[in-house]
Amino acid sequence: MPGSLVVWVLLALLLVGVLTRRWWEPLLAARGLPVRQWPWRWWLLGYPATALRIFTTWRRLAYLNGLSVSTSPDRRVLGRDLVVQGQALRPKPPRLSWPVPTKTGLTMRVLLQPGQTPAPYFAAAGAMEHAWQVHGVRVTSPRRGQVMIHVTALDPLTGDVPSAGPPAAALLSADVGRIEDGEPWVIDLRRVPHWLITGATQSGKSSLLAALVLALAPQPVALVGIDCKGGMELGLFGGRLSALATNRQQAVGLLSGVVKEIQARMRVCREAGKRSVWELPEHLRPVPLVVVVDELAELYLTDGSRGPKDEAEQCGTLLLRVAQLGASLGVHLIVAGQRVGSDIGPRVTALRAQLGGRVAHRAHDEASAEMTLGDINPDAVITALSITEEEQGVAVVATGGRWVRARSRLVSTADAAGIARTDPPANPFLVQPDPVTFEKGGVAA
Repeated sequence: MPGSLVVWVLLALLLVGVLTRRWWEPLLAARGLPVRQWPWRWWLLGYPATALRIFTTWRRLAYLNGLSVSTSPDRRVLGRDLVVQGQALRPKPPRLSWPVPTKTGLTMRVLLQPGQTPAPYFAAAGAMEHAWQVHGVRVTSPRRGQVMIHVTALDPLTGDVPSAGPPAAALLSADVGRIEDGEPWVIDLRRVPHWLITGATQSGKSSLLAALVLALAPQPVALVGIDCKGGMELGLFGGRLSALATNRQQAVGLLSGVVKEIQARMRVCREAGKRSVWELPEHLRPVPLVVVVDELAELYLTDGSRGPKDEAEQCGTLLLRVAQLGASLGVHLIVAGQRVGSDIGPRVTALRAQLGGRVAHRAHDEASAEMTLGDINPDAVITALSITEEEQGVAVVATGGRWVRARSRLVSTADAAGIARTDPPANPFLVQPDPVTFEKGGVAA
C-alpha cells in the first residue's frame, strides 16, 4: 500500500473516531451504557493515532538509532591507495509492515537487511516508546532475518482485575490474573512444575498465592500448606487443605510425609514400568499434590541453638528432595519469600535452581530481584525494580528465558471463605487426607 494512501486511511479512521466520540458517546452515556469500556475507542481513536505517529516518525527514529542502511557504496577510491569512507547523506530506513492491531496495542514486522542483527532494535525499544508516546515496546526475533515490534499503547495492568477468572481448561492449570497484553495469566504446573515467588512486604505475594489456591480449589488436586507465620495466610483456606503446618516443627513432619508420598509413587511407577505418574492408567494415577510454602525464610532462620538449627537444615534438605524428585510424580512446589538467597540458610541456592518458574514483585533492592531473575534475563531485573508501591500485585513473570509483566487478581474474603468450605479430593496415596497436627520427624497418627 503506498505511503500516502496509508496516511489517508489512518486520518479517515481517526476522523470517524472523533466524530463518533463527539456525537454518539454523550447520547449512549446518558442511557447508562459503559461506552468508555467499548473496544471501538481503541479501534477508531487510539489505533489510527498511534499508527499515524509510527509512520510519520519511523524514518527519523531509524536514522538516529542506527537502524537505517545505505544500499549504495559508502566509500570512494582516490588515487592509488587512498580510500575515503563516509555515511550516505540519505540512508534508507528498514521497511515496516502494516501495523496489525491487538486488544491493547499493535504489532509490526521488520525485515532485516543483509548484515543487520536484531541487537540495535532491542536497544532502540526505549526510543520507540518515547517517540510513539506508548506505554511499552518489546522487540523479539521469532525467526532469522525478521524482527517483531510489539507495541502496548496503554498499561493493561492498571485498574481492577476481575475477581474470578474462567475455569481452567486443563488439570493443574490456574488462571491467576492477566499479563501486559491483556491476555489471561495462566500458571501451568504441568509445563513448569515448580515456582518461586518473591517480593517485598505488601507487594502482592499473598494475593498471588490466594489466586492460585482459588483456581486450583475446584480441581481434583491435593493442596498442603506451610505457613510459619502462625497460619495467618494459608489458614484462611481451611478444610480445602489436606494438611497445614504453622511452625517449623510441624513443617518437618509435613515435608517428611510428602517425601514418603513421593517414594510411594516411585514404587507404583516402577511396578507399572512407567517413568512418570502421567503415563499410568487413569485408575492408578494418584491425585496431583501441590505444596505451597509462604515465607520461606521462616523455615531457615534460627537463633543459633542446636535444636532449631537441626530443624532448619532438615527443612532445607526435605524441600530440595521434593523439588528434585517431585516433578514427574505429580508433586509440585510453590515457594514464596522476600529474599531467596544463601544468606538465609544452607541449600537455598540449590533449591532456587530447581524452581523453573519465577515471579518477582516489587523489591527494595537490586540484589533481591537479581536472586529471582538474574539467571533468566538482565532486562527482567530492571523491569522488576521499576515496579512502584502503587502497583500492588504487579510482577515480572519469567520462564525458560522469556519474561512478561503481569498482575494477579485480588481474592475477596467471600472467595476465601468459599475455598475453606471445599473438601479436598480423596487421594489413594496421600497418607493423611485430612488436616492434621504434625510432630517432629513425621505425621502424627
